[in-house]
Amino acid sequence: MAINGRTALRIGIVAVGLATLGWSHFHARTAASPEVEETAATVPAAPVRPVKPQTWQLGSLTLTPCELGQPNSGLSTAAWCAPFEVPENRDDPHSRKIKLKLAVIRSSAQVASKDMLVMLAGGPGQAATESWPGVATALQPLTAHRHVLLLDQRGTGGSNPLTCKEESAGTEGGADDLDAHPEKEREDIQRCLKVLASKADPRYYTTTVAAQDLEDVRQALGAPSFDLVGVSYGTRMAQQYAMRYPQAVRSLVLDGVVPNELVLGEDFAQNLDAALKAQFARCETNDACRKRFNDPYQTLYQLRDALRANPHTVSFRDPQNYQTVQRVLNEASLASVVRMFAYTPLTAALLPLSIDAAAHGDVGPLLGQAKLLSGDLSDTMNGGMQLSVICSEDADLLTPRPQDAHTILGTRMIDTLQNVCSVWPKGTRPDDFHQPLKTDKPVLLLSGEFDPVTPPRYGEQVAKNLPQSRHVVLAGQGHNVMNAGCAPQVIKHFIEDQNPKALDVKCLDRLRATPMFIDFNGATP
Repeated sequence: MAINGRTALRIGIVAVGLATLGWSHFHARTAASPEVEETAATVPAAPVRPVKPQTWQLGSLTLTPCELGQPNSGLSTAAWCAPFEVPENRDDPHSRKIKLKLAVIRSSAQVASKDMLVMLAGGPGQAATESWPGVATALQPLTAHRHVLLLDQRGTGGSNPLTCKEESAGTEGGADDLDAHPEKEREDIQRCLKVLASKADPRYYTTTVAAQDLEDVRQALGAPSFDLVGVSYGTRMAQQYAMRYPQAVRSLVLDGVVPNELVLGEDFAQNLDAALKAQFARCETNDACRKRFNDPYQTLYQLRDALRANPHTVSFRDPQNYQTVQRVLNEASLASVVRMFAYTPLTAALLPLSIDAAAHGDVGPLLGQAKLLSGDLSDTMNGGMQLSVICSEDADLLTPRPQDAHTILGTRMIDTLQNVCSVWPKGTRPDDFHQPLKTDKPVLLLSGEFDPVTPPRYGEQVAKNLPQSRHVVLAGQGHNVMNAGCAPQVIKHFIEDQNPKALDVKCLDRLRATPMFIDFNGATP
């Protein structure tokens, strides 16, 4: 699962200069002056501005200009869009048809490359068109010569989203509510399914079916070769597509690698605990941090134990509107908050300070930042589609992990998934779905040193079966690293040159972890 790049990145608005307008105004006044004697034959014709094209034919698709909005933002991205209809049940030609949201970021080149860049969003549950602003900085250099395809995977964004919320009140399906009782979880899922019944059958919103959608789109675009760029769950989508349609793929970039063999959810507790230990170990080597916080890992577990024994309602100020918010703080909510903090270098650097404040009774820093993060996540993550993927592809392979009981996340994630998937409808999974990808296509794999969900060992595991690959671990980084440092240029050179073994990645050596915050003014000099 990936947190949307909007929490760390905002796109700016480019202001238009007034020089051209000023020149036009001066020219008009001069031409109108009675002191200027020119015949009609010598007066230059007024410049004719080229008319912007109203349509763009790409393969069999007719695209028109559109704007891609961002949740909770007035900003938008200019693109070209076309409706695209597919059968919901691909085994039944008479089944319901659903519309997918398809957009293309058009290259600035007069004649673009024949291959096309494809951004595959994370989650599962995020939409490509909504995730684009978070990766635009990394991929924008490539638009000088390539178009970028953004296809909201079925069940997300504008592609028949599996949204369970009713207009007045309701429940959003998903696996991140770690504090609900099992019976209430199942009741919420049943209500969700009733809401969805008139528009969708959740069995058909899996990775495999979505890969078929993507291939249909490729054919409609004129069958270009694809350079796949997958983020987190999007790396699973990229590998599955490459397995099913190898002739369609030119290269792959996998950022936050999910091995095909992985059972989603099984390692979450272990991976988070390892990332926290590694992050907090940095405090031991810094005199100011060690003096200020002693042992943040121990403080976290002492706070966990106190909340386990005494969950209680706390009040804090909402960082967006400064209104007083009340929330039950217990062991489960602490685990969810800490997990969100661990995703990015900046929030991870705030974690020892925020935990220390909470342990001394000030929960504002911890829960205030968590409210911002969870708001971004809930606005961009479709819980229904997430369940369709995990329940169909992974849930039956989940096994009890009593060894995780002592960790901050505990066994709640697996318990929750198994409980809700006992109710959620399940699609089919190909027999080879969890087999490793084996291809001689060029592959660039990117991992963050402190990634709490897709650690570097996952990238190493996948790279073993890829003879034309390069796995790069970015020092001090967390989950989703393609925007870090010079990574955009590394990705650009990889896509252009297709030679991972010769790829120069020395510039990434300058990356470092964000220093731990000693107070809310920052780290020590």
